Amino acid sequence: MKINVKIRDEERLLLELCRLEFSDEQINRIRSLLPAITDWSYFSNLANEHGVAALVWYNLEKHQLHSGIPEDVAYLLKCTLMMSLGRNTFNTESMGEVLRLLNAENIKVVILKGLALENSVYGSQGLRQMSDVDILINRDECLKARKILIRNGYESLPVKSFFHKRILAYYGKHLPSLIKNGTSVEIHHELFGLRNIEMTKMLHDSSYLVEIKGEKTWFPQSQIFFLYLVRHLWMHEMNNESQLRLYTDLIVLIEKHNYEILNYNLLKCASDAGMSEILAWHLEPLRDIWGVSFPGWLNDFIDKWHNEDFNNRFFSFLKSPKNNPPGDKPVFYRHIIGEIPGFHRKFLFVLGDLFPSVSFMKNRYKCKSTWRVLLYYPHRLGKVLWLLK
Repeated sequence: MKINVKIRDEERLLLELCRLEFSDEQINRIRSLLPAITDWSYFSNLANEHGVAALVWYNLEKHQLHSGIPEDVAYLLKCTLMMSLGRNTFNTESMGEVLRLLNAENIKVVILKGLALENSVYGSQGLRQMSDVDILINRDECLKARKILIRNGYESLPVKSFFHKRILAYYGKHLPSLIKNGTSVEIHHELFGLRNIEMTKMLHDSSYLVEIKGEKTWFPQSQIFFLYLVRHLWMHEMNNESQLRLYTDLIVLIEKHNYEILNYNLLKCASDAGMSEILAWHLEPLRDIWGVSFPGWLNDFIDKWHNEDFNNRFFSFLKSPKNNPPGDKPVFYRHIIGEIPGFHRKFLFVLGDLFPSVSFMKNRYKCKSTWRVLLYYPHRLGKVLWLLK
């Protein structure tokens, strides 16, 4: 493991366990690390914050590496695995109804992220922790699908403003979440930014047919799925948060579909999506930290885009995955607006962001009084300065 930054043994152990396939050398390295762990509470808390506690326990138990772990820590990790398995099973069951409703209207549903990964590469064992269910639906049909689910008992989280209702399918990554009986469904309409709609169409059209709970659905092909997950991870990092769970997804995908992902077409697709740098930055820790083996031409590509600042940020996120100090908010805000097609839609988005609904403001600023909420509206106008910087 090529780490030049000083990190704790607990963090090093966590990194080692974020995969599904292990060589004898890797198992021996983990075994040698275990006696050096002095703060098991820190280790278990960090595994939980990174969304990998279930996978960590599975690997420790499977390879008989858990004998020296304190009972309370082992119990917490094992409970996380059991809860994750239950949650994933529940989400899979719930998707049966969603698919039945949308299949009846001939709406193609591509399952994304956690649920697709859990059922395709993690082995349906509760190893991929998740909360909601993410699906991709063609932009022309996403609002129709939303209405169908709402008619059948799904409740939508509030839309931020009246102005945003007019452009629901043209800003952000997905429509407001729909919730029923504890299941939250997010309908995505774009994955690579609205300037790269052809890449989203490629993922949608190339997905392969599977069956869940007796209903047909689609999973993304591995290479385009890999690129989407890289971009999804980068967006989290832009928002100043990141989890090892998202890096582990990339590792497990490569473990299962190495040759389908790591070929020259990967670089072409990354270039077409305008994310060559982003891809290289995220392949580097896979190679230098997890020891994923890449062909020479891909190593040259990674070295070409080497970014020391990004590497330093990786280790910052390792120690503190969420709720980090704000990054460059104006840059991120302008990036979001830049993704929205058409000046009129950009204008409506900004207008809605400056003047959200009262219900949104009450929730955002934890106010019960409508009059008190009104005092916060001038504060929203500060975002105008972000556009001018």
